[in-house]
Amino acid sequence: MIHCDTQEQAIEPLDALTARLMSLGLKLNPDKTKIVYCKDDNRRGNSKHTSFDFLGYTFRARRAKGRKGYFLNFAPAMSNQAKKAVSKELRSLHINRRSGTDLSGLAMELNPMVRGWINYYGAFYRSELYFLAGRIDEHLVRWAMQKFKRLKGRPIAA
Repeated sequence: MIHCDTQEQAIEPLDALTARLMSLGLKLNPDKTKIVYCKDDNRRGNSKHTSFDFLGYTFRARRAKGRKGYFLNFAPAMSNQAKKAVSKELRSLHINRRSGTDLSGLAMELNPMVRGWINYYGAFYRSELYFLAGRIDEHLVRWAMQKFKRLKGRPIAA
C-alpha cells in the first residue's frame, strides 16, 4: 500500500515497483493492484476505484457524525469477504446439532471466537458487526428449537 497526494504521484511508484518486481521475475496481480481515490467530503472527485480491501477491512467513504452533523469520511469497516468467512465458520460449527450440550457449554466454546471477531473487526465502524449478533442469534434459536421439544417450530419463543 502506497499513499500519494495525486494520481500522477501514484503512477510513478507503481511503475517503479512493477519494474523492480519484473527484474526479479515477478509481476503484480492486476486484480489486486489499483490506484484508489479516497473519496470523502473533502475530496469530491470521481474515479474508477473508490474503495479497497485490506486485512479483512473495506476502506471506502462512510457516514460519520461530527460536531456539525454527519459527513462523509474515508474509513474502514468489516469487508464482505470477512463477513462471509465468519458466517461460514459459524455454519461449520453445526451449533443446532449439539443438543447434548447446555447453553453454558456452547457459550464457553463460542465466546472466545466471538470476542476475537468483535475485538478485531469492531475496532472501526462497529455497527457493521450487527449482522454477526443476528447470525449468532439465528444459530442459537435453531439450537434451542432442536434441544427443547416444546420450542420446536416456535422461533420467537426460542
